[in-house]
Amino acid sequence: MDLKLSQCFIAVDDHDKALAFYRDVLGLEVRGDVAFEGMRWVTVGSPLQPDVQIVLEPPAASPDISPADKQAMAELLAKGILRGVIFSTADCDALYERVRASGADVLQEPMDQPYGVRDCAFRDPAGNLLRFTERPEA
Repeated sequence: MDLKLSQCFIAVDDHDKALAFYRDVLGLEVRGDVAFEGMRWVTVGSPLQPDVQIVLEPPAASPDISPADKQAMAELLAKGILRGVIFSTADCDALYERVRASGADVLQEPMDQPYGVRDCAFRDPAGNLLRFTERPEA
């Protein structure tokens, strides 16, 4: 079976702040920026993975969502409860210093995990959890 990840979605409440983080701090490239019916979707991705895209979308972007559910999603995003993504890096400590220097919310400094990776964690400007892992050299 030929199956690969193509896109994943991260809810953001301010696309300009999200762009400043994902593009300017993490170094992801912007691949698309689409506005439709008062909403906006920005697609970013790593230059090292041209076939994988991260879509920064409004929370509860579905046109069929109820106002109560939309409000609940906005509240969960504000609390930082929604999940983000895990990135891999060749140098967790250097990446940590770069992201920390940007003023991002630090959740975990780099540490060696018992399951074999070194990782650190931050929240993006919308409150999403982002982890950065470095695998040991084989």
